[in-house]
Amino acid sequence: MDITDSVLLFLELVGTLAFSFSGAVVAIQRRLDIFGTLVLGVITAVGGGMIRDITLGVIPPMLFRRPVYVIVAAVTAAVVFALCYFRTEALEMVSGGIYSQLIGTMDSVGLGIFTVVGVSAAMQNGYANSSFLAVTVGVITGVGGGMIRDLLANRTPVVLHKQVYAVASLAGAVLYYWLLRLTSIPRFACMFIGAGIVILLRLLASHFRWDLPVVGKRGE
Repeated sequence: MDITDSVLLFLELVGTLAFSFSGAVVAIQRRLDIFGTLVLGVITAVGGGMIRDITLGVIPPMLFRRPVYVIVAAVTAAVVFALCYFRTEALEMVSGGIYSQLIGTMDSVGLGIFTVVGVSAAMQNGYANSSFLAVTVGVITGVGGGMIRDLLANRTPVVLHKQVYAVASLAGAVLYYWLLRLTSIPRFACMFIGAGIVILLRLLASHFRWDLPVVGKRGE
């Protein structure tokens, strides 16, 4: 395993942990039980990758062939549930104002990482010359798990209304793809740059309340 593969595995595990954390917090906030929390934590972490693999014809999807991602996601969700179940202050933190900050930060990290992972997967599976496909797969990988999470939690998916969520993923995917195609920057460095742009845009959008136009919003 070379340095690029090691960096890719590291990023995937960090992204899995981040998305699983956000899924578990949503489950607890929606008052789901331990099983529901595990389901939401796992599906948030691996859902986008499952859609990516099916789109690319990678059957069975990677989550079944390398269950380490499911294990990491399940353990993370279980730890979050246990902390909130046994420690009142943890539950109050999740239920209080810091809840949205936790979700936003962890979602941003997971979104950035899985966006570049998705682009990499498309290029490694023979679609390096198809910019539209590679970028689209990157965005799907980034937003897919969160969309499934929100639908299961009976919420409007964040990607459809939250501050430049999919737009940030799209920007990072395009930048990462063209850095690989047009520069000699090592792939692992391009990954950090691409993921970093997504995370930065999401955090800035959250802090400054950047939103895309919404009909009727000005008059409310």
